[in-house]
Amino acid sequence: MLPNEYPGTAPPVYQLNAPWLKGQERADLSNSLEEIYVQNIGESILYLWVEKIRDVLIQKSQMTEPDPDVKKKTEEEGVECGGDILSACPPVKALGFGNSQNQAGAATRVVETEELPPIDHGVPITDRRSTFQAHLAPVVCPKQVKTVLAKLYENKKVASATHNIYAYRIYCEDKQTFLQDCEDDGETAAGGRLLHLMEILNVRNVLVVVSRWYGGILLGPDRFKHINNCARNILVEKNYTHPPEESSKALGKNKKVRKDKKRSEH
Repeated sequence: MLPNEYPGTAPPVYQLNAPWLKGQERADLSNSLEEIYVQNIGESILYLWVEKIRDVLIQKSQMTEPDPDVKKKTEEEGVECGGDILSACPPVKALGFGNSQNQAGAATRVVETEELPPIDHGVPITDRRSTFQAHLAPVVCPKQVKTVLAKLYENKKVASATHNIYAYRIYCEDKQTFLQDCEDDGETAAGGRLLHLMEILNVRNVLVVVSRWYGGILLGPDRFKHINNCARNILVEKNYTHPPEESSKALGKNKKVRKDKKRSEH
């Protein structure tokens, strides 16, 4: 349906009827349509929407389901390193400790992960009536990510933000790998850029959320700069990164650290 305000100040009203479209795919398509509207406010966008939907249909038709054995293996690997963002923390037994002392320590760790971590809020950045603010919390388990996000969304101001972009990195000591993920929340590619920043800074066991309140004026690429600046500032403030001189000292101590620091410098 085309409201009276279209195309000047309101987008078309639509409904997606596609039972075969999965939840995340449906959300991705809706976010893409919203992004097209935001980038072309005041212009007729029906043709652009049709083209976008057609591209999605073509991509969907070309996709094939993974082999059942591969899918099962992927799910098992996900559980070993903490599982999905909506799943619980791995049980003590899955951590692979052999004696009662280690099991007791692991049990204590599991109890700790069920508690709400402290949440810090960064200094807002305002540009052309759009405001950006970062929020940070230490996390050691995907369940804590869910808990922190739920707590943040209890704040009416955060919940009313146009976008709440987030990314997290959790270090799995047993595998020496990172469990990480990100969310654009309608700001296409913003979550991936935020996660890339965290990878460059080599931070670990932390969740960063950047809220953006849209002020009615398009910022173009500057919006990504503000999102990353907010995130970088709060990571530096809370000592998740190290000054250049400390990084230089670390370069001569560990080859693995040396590689990570070089990525950070570039």
